[in-house]
Amino acid sequence: MSLVGLRPMASLYLIDGSFELFRCFFGAPRAQRADGSEIGAVRTLFGATLTLLREEGLTHVAVAFDDVALLQAREPQDTALVQAQYNLARDVFAALGVTVWTMSDFSADDALATSAYRFGSDPSLERVVICSSDNDFAQCVRGDRVVLYNRIKRVMLNEAGVLGKFGVPPERIPEWLALVGDKSDGIPGIPGFGPKAAAAVLRRFGRMEDIPLTSAAWQELDVRGRDKLAATFIERRQEAIDYRDQGIKRLDAPVAENLEDLRWQGADGPRLQALSEALEDERIAQRQIRMRGA
Repeated sequence: MSLVGLRPMASLYLIDGSFELFRCFFGAPRAQRADGSEIGAVRTLFGATLTLLREEGLTHVAVAFDDVALLQAREPQDTALVQAQYNLARDVFAALGVTVWTMSDFSADDALATSAYRFGSDPSLERVVICSSDNDFAQCVRGDRVVLYNRIKRVMLNEAGVLGKFGVPPERIPEWLALVGDKSDGIPGIPGFGPKAAAAVLRRFGRMEDIPLTSAAWQELDVRGRDKLAATFIERRQEAIDYRDQGIKRLDAPVAENLEDLRWQGADGPRLQALSEALEDERIAQRQIRMRGA
């Protein structure tokens, strides 16, 4: 068969913009414009995003941000500095030609999960790559088609990788985190349940609603302190279910774009020039960047 005129298999990259802004804020040196406003995080974000856009196979890309009011750091002064760079962070992605979703009634996580679910079975895509270090996104992984990419550690997890790391398949991740805890989402977990115990219980019984409420049924489990774990779960079962439900990503976020809308066609020249001026960094406009229409 002739390959002339055929496009290579494509990959859709979905970026957690709120996380990327925080990552760059805490991982980059401070820098200020002439007026004294902080821009260190967004300058670093520009370079990090440009590196991502050069990933082999990236053909489609989108980024989702939470509402600015939801971006909260531990220290009030850090919160103020992050929020002050919020609009510029979105401008970075827009200037680089990335589709930007700003969420209000839904979370940025929901937008990414919805998109992964919607486009994960599209035959024109080889895979969907969710760029985040949050463990709860492991629930979205499907085979080799939808994978989770931790850009900090440069580790990509497919379904086999999720099972190897957590001891449970992707569909059990919300329950695993409900038992073990997930600080990033404010889930404290259930006392006594470590990663191995939680995985053993979920592998044997499955959904929380199917976990027996009699300690005798737990005797077949080869886990330390199973009697105490059984008593704790039986007593706090509804609490665990509530934590699980809190951690389940929604798949109905209002994402209007179709797949072709998300195709990366290069940076936007006028916006890139405006960003260069806003960040007072003429090197931005001089970088070797694929431009839209070139």
